[in-house]
Amino acid sequence: MLFNSLHFAVFFIIITVTYYLLPYRFRWILLLSGSCYFYMAFVPVYILILGFTIVIDFFAGIYIERTKGPLRKIFLIASLIANISVLAIFKYYNFLNDNLNELLGNLGHATPFPMLKILLPIGLSFHTFQAMSYTIEVYRKNQVAEKHFGIYALYVMFYPQLVAGPIERPQNVLHQFYEKHSFNNKNITDGLKLIAWGLFKKVVIADRLSVIVNTVYNNPKQFEGAPLIFATVLFAFQIYCDFSGYSDIALGTARTIGFRLMTNFNTPYFSKSISEFWKRWHISLSTWFRDYLYIPLGGNRVSKFRWYLNLFITFLISGLWHGANWTYVIWGSLNGIYLIVENSTDSVRIKFYNFIGLHNKKLLISKLSLCSTFMLTCFAWIFFRAKDLHDAYYIISNLTTNFVPSINNLKPGILGSTLYDYLIGFLALSVLLLVEKIQMQISINKWLNHQPMMMRTLIYCALIMCILLFGMFDLEEQFIYFQF
Repeated sequence: MLFNSLHFAVFFIIITVTYYLLPYRFRWILLLSGSCYFYMAFVPVYILILGFTIVIDFFAGIYIERTKGPLRKIFLIASLIANISVLAIFKYYNFLNDNLNELLGNLGHATPFPMLKILLPIGLSFHTFQAMSYTIEVYRKNQVAEKHFGIYALYVMFYPQLVAGPIERPQNVLHQFYEKHSFNNKNITDGLKLIAWGLFKKVVIADRLSVIVNTVYNNPKQFEGAPLIFATVLFAFQIYCDFSGYSDIALGTARTIGFRLMTNFNTPYFSKSISEFWKRWHISLSTWFRDYLYIPLGGNRVSKFRWYLNLFITFLISGLWHGANWTYVIWGSLNGIYLIVENSTDSVRIKFYNFIGLHNKKLLISKLSLCSTFMLTCFAWIFFRAKDLHDAYYIISNLTTNFVPSINNLKPGILGSTLYDYLIGFLALSVLLLVEKIQMQISINKWLNHQPMMMRTLIYCALIMCILLFGMFDLEEQFIYFQF
């Protein structure tokens, strides 16, 4: 069930209204059954996979809490193996088998293992990581094991963030299922505002930009120069508006019934360094890898070489988490290399700025840092979006080929979009950047609350009209991160 569909709109209204009408003790049943229906709207049978991991982790948490000594670690490892095995079978088996087959083929042999004809369950990596965080936190004694099976199942399956996050921690969410959320007008209005803003990002910006991006990236060898650069920059905004739009809708949907989920994005394209970018982009995943991989590896509390290795390993695995394709592995590795270079050249950059006389021009340095960070991020996005390494290599090799003549290929119609789409896309992106610029100074909610009632009403009506008039609902495009 897509957030940008009529199906979800009806589902959301029914669940929200019924939630407040039901007695408190029955609400978890409504949310759990609603979440099951929400997930089964994609591929019904895959609810069994989710049920399998939920049962394993529920009992693992209880036994981890009850036992002492090495046995605790055995239960934790069993839980982690169960979750990782599901990921390995559905997400990585064919990838590994295909690469093994290619390797053995060069030696004149063939892999004895068959390829599996299975679909990747929607959001598998998200709810798997959320489940793993639960057993790890119980093992670390940061979380009491949940004794109510239905509540634990709801923690994993809570429909607003089930298929694309944010990846929550048990400390933030589990206790909220026991709280009595009374009808609160502020929660409703704040939630609906987040939902509207998320829909604006998704159907007005992301889906409109996807037409151009798909035209170029699905057939990159038909283009060179300017269209390749243009599509790459637009993809940076497409994926941001698509994913942060989903997160806004998820947070808003949860807020309307009194739940507070963690913020997943914080104006990432205003970052002035790659390290800052990763503190602002997909925060729930970045902090997950920080707490459960990077820090256990030693973090930065080790030798410089080992520190850099820890950074690289973390981002390499982060890339693999996104997908079973070498393009994702390189994307993750490239971001790891960015961070290593950034940390290892900090003093050199300061000396360079002093040498050329920019040490006192902080504003200029700030703008240069912002632009260079965005350019590096866009370059990495090439690997993320390209179908395979051959396409990625072609795009990178031809970014500047015949640049000036190829500008003619940016004309409306050639890239699948009309002049109308160009104008709407440009205006919508301008609104997005303006709002995020304000957001960096003050919460947009606070800013709105300081405006006169008439001004607020006009802004809300304008946003709704933009969604209804300019939203590309006919596409009903799946959110990009659903595939992960």
